[in-house]
Amino acid sequence: MAKHQFQTEIGQLLKLMTHSLYSNKEIFIRELISNSSDAIDKFNYMQLTNEKFKDENWTGKINVNLDEEDGSLTIGDNGLGMNEEDLINHLGTIAKSGTKSFVESLTGDAKKDSNLIGQFGVGFYSVFMVAQMVDVVTKKAGEEQAYMFSTDGTGEFEVKPVTKEEHGTVVYIKLKEEEKEFLSKWRVQEVIKKYSNHIAYPIMLHYTEEETTGEGDDKVTKKVKKSEKVNEATALWTLPKASLKREDYIEFYKTISHGDDEPLTYLHNKVEGANEFTTLFYIPKTAPFDLYRADYQSNVKLYVKRVFITDDDKELLPTYLRFVKGIIDSEDLPLNVSREILQENRILANIKQHSTKKILQAIKKLKDENAKIFTEQYNKVIKEGIFQDHTNKELLLEIVRYKSSTEEGMVGLDDYISRGDSEKKEIYYIIGEDEKVLRNSPLLEAYKKANIEVLILDDKEIDEIVTPAIGTFKEWTFKDITTIDAPDSKTEKEKEEISKEFKSLTEKIKEVLGEEVKEVKTTTRLTSSPSCVVKDSSDPMAGMAHMFMQMGQDMPEIPLILEINPDHDMIKKLNSLENKDKFSDMAWILLDSAKLSEGLEPKDKSAFALRVAKIATEAI
Repeated sequence: MAKHQFQTEIGQLLKLMTHSLYSNKEIFIRELISNSSDAIDKFNYMQLTNEKFKDENWTGKINVNLDEEDGSLTIGDNGLGMNEEDLINHLGTIAKSGTKSFVESLTGDAKKDSNLIGQFGVGFYSVFMVAQMVDVVTKKAGEEQAYMFSTDGTGEFEVKPVTKEEHGTVVYIKLKEEEKEFLSKWRVQEVIKKYSNHIAYPIMLHYTEEETTGEGDDKVTKKVKKSEKVNEATALWTLPKASLKREDYIEFYKTISHGDDEPLTYLHNKVEGANEFTTLFYIPKTAPFDLYRADYQSNVKLYVKRVFITDDDKELLPTYLRFVKGIIDSEDLPLNVSREILQENRILANIKQHSTKKILQAIKKLKDENAKIFTEQYNKVIKEGIFQDHTNKELLLEIVRYKSSTEEGMVGLDDYISRGDSEKKEIYYIIGEDEKVLRNSPLLEAYKKANIEVLILDDKEIDEIVTPAIGTFKEWTFKDITTIDAPDSKTEKEKEEISKEFKSLTEKIKEVLGEEVKEVKTTTRLTSSPSCVVKDSSDPMAGMAHMFMQMGQDMPEIPLILEINPDHDMIKKLNSLENKDKFSDMAWILLDSAKLSEGLEPKDKSAFALRVAKIATEAI
């Protein structure tokens, strides 16, 4: 017998289970049955593809035993089973990266945290909401030795060799005194029907019931052991859509999502023809915790002729749809399909292409509050899709939403176009990190004056890569307002005259600022600010952001151009200022304040503060 310490995060989780999560205790049955179903899925696949197990007379089933006298509930299966190493890795630790993020994600809200349990793949530990002691007896298929994992959930667990005839796993739960409701046939039956009705294997409930026979003096009451199948035991996605109600889809979703939330929407499709397959997909209301992790968990299970194949293949859908949960069941793939074959398989490529289109069309149809929730949770990954998926680019552009300089909330590109100039056909945007800074940018002044809508893109990290690569949408061209001339009423001749009038001033400012700016010039884009900074759109680096991203390199800095407003009193006074020191201070203030307006840092913040203080003192 070997004693082990639980991983730190498991210890924290166990403490949470035993002291905090009391709002939804019944989920422990859902989680353990789900684990049993997964284990049966895995052995079912092995029996069909591995010669070693082909002759075994086996049918997958799950047994739930209620023992009132012992005060225990037992859930067992005849699935794949575990060996000693599996027990320690799967039950003694959270067997995937992201354990820290799991603990950090716990909110203290019991209902939300109980939903997280299943999401993070740690559903087994939900048993400690009701258990004073747990024994897991298991034997891995193809191995001789069985093992028992025992713990009271206080920080240690034991693993020892035991005897077990059949492969599979049995979880014995000694219930706390106050949790004996889970020994009631009716209570357990209710939970199984609620969460596990569409588990594809029969769930047999074994219980003891008092029966009375005879009459009068011959009347005898005795306890009789009974068994009954509790669930439908039919894979929901194989049933005709016409026979299913919305409630059926919602219940099944709760089973595969390990939560109580309803999905935003679902789509169930059966395709016949050159390739025959069935899909059932769900869009969750809340993004998975690992949405932006490189080691995210796939949420789609692949079946072939109802036989489970894999739930960790990230090629089943495009990476930007990694939040989608559901099932793909193919009639055409071989049962012994390997991971390598999956990556190259034309049938799967067709399924992926068809599924992607259907999912995006379902997302596009979301309305009102559901559409708003989708945007809040997934807008950023839809932007990833615009960059990655050229085939569905137009559809993705119809789904994505942006903040606007003129409209409340988030707007779609079709709405933007309906309000725009149909002759120019230009979609204006500005990119940065801070929405407030962008909305107050001097670069917007001319657009506000002309009542022209500008999209506010404050997901800088992804917007800088994606948006310049879009090009056009329905013949409308995307225009970065930092790289184009702003709208104004002046003619080209008038602009030339202004440029000549202030030529000496722009040259003197450039001389003071040196290499800090590529150029200094007059502009008509400003109405109330004295200056602004823009990037040089003609610089070769300006169009190469995506290339640097693909190489994993930081984007080189694009030289800034300082533009000054000839109509501003400060610029007019500076044009006639002869004091060289004061001129130098003012030139630097023009540049640094313009940078600050765009959320950029002055090169020397201390020097900037001193210059402002000095000029302010002289002005008093």
